[in-house]
Amino acid sequence: MRSSQIPSPIDSKKTANQDDNSLLIRPSEIKTHLDQYVIGQDRAKRALSVAVYNHYKRILSDHSDDNIELDKSNILIIGPTGTGKTLMAETLAKLLEVPFAIADATTLTEAGYVGEDVENILVRLLQKASYDIYKAQAGIIYIDEIDKVGRKTTSPSITRDVSGEGVQQALLKILEGTIAQIPPKGGRKHPEQNLISIDTKNILFICGGSFDGLSEIISKRINASEIGFGKSLKDEFEDDEYLAKVLPVDLIQYGFIPELIGRLPVVSTLSSLNQENMLKVLIEPKNSLVKQYQKLFKMENIKLEFREEALIEIIKLASDYKSGARALRSVMESSMLDLMFHLPEYSEDRVARITITKDFIASGKPPLMRRHRRTA
Repeated sequence: MRSSQIPSPIDSKKTANQDDNSLLIRPSEIKTHLDQYVIGQDRAKRALSVAVYNHYKRILSDHSDDNIELDKSNILIIGPTGTGKTLMAETLAKLLEVPFAIADATTLTEAGYVGEDVENILVRLLQKASYDIYKAQAGIIYIDEIDKVGRKTTSPSITRDVSGEGVQQALLKILEGTIAQIPPKGGRKHPEQNLISIDTKNILFICGGSFDGLSEIISKRINASEIGFGKSLKDEFEDDEYLAKVLPVDLIQYGFIPELIGRLPVVSTLSSLNQENMLKVLIEPKNSLVKQYQKLFKMENIKLEFREEALIEIIKLASDYKSGARALRSVMESSMLDLMFHLPEYSEDRVARITITKDFIASGKPPLMRRHRRTA
């Protein structure tokens, strides 16, 4: 499968008259590609694959024969830290060969206040597109930690919530599609500055967040409906199971304005990774940590092996970080640092194979080493 099947955004007007869906990568092919990099989360990967396919099909569609307009399929991903939210968005953009930018919602404020203007997100995308406006206008923007812009309180206040509801109102405009005027290098606008016009109607927005506390809101709604119909479900569901039952009303209670939720029609939830999945994360993806380290050692003509017990120990240490798969790299790099430091010397000393054991990870004992036999 080649991403060149996706037409260039520059050629989108030419292909629009063809209305040819064969130009697009199918949802099943998108998911197959995601499977190579993201472990588990099957339902979420299906939802994202369909949403992305429909989004670019919408861009290529011919509207001349009817008055039916297809809505944007912006995506909201809900799940614990380190479950693959950013990775999925990044992998999609690479597959489609479209510009991709990441924004941190916690840095955003309403225009005119201290912080980063919401429209600066578009500047970042334009920069990723090497200032090619046409490419940027068909790109993907991932907004991380979107849950942090929920309204701080549901009660009226005389002080303006510039990093909460104010940001939501500003995001609403660019998510639904608008002609934004942005400064070429970002920052604040000023009257004498030349601005760049960018149309956001074909930019795909993917918003992600951990949404701590959302499962409690969902559980209260579900359990309230169960009163009088048997025992409570409170002890029968895990947080992940509650999140999978999220409704717009739950997100509104969490602090989001209904209009913004309406502009994120595709809602997908991710599950926490168990030990089995974490082990797969370490060894199965094309760019897994184990494969990356094995490649680095191979470049020194040394074969690197990990015993399963060593990998399980890495997972146990990573679990203390409470950040899912993201912590695996921190533990791995800390454990392998001294070994990597002396790697060139090991190569010169004719080391042929190094085996990583549980004791090496847990207590720093030397790994098992095997040297090449000396020839007579």
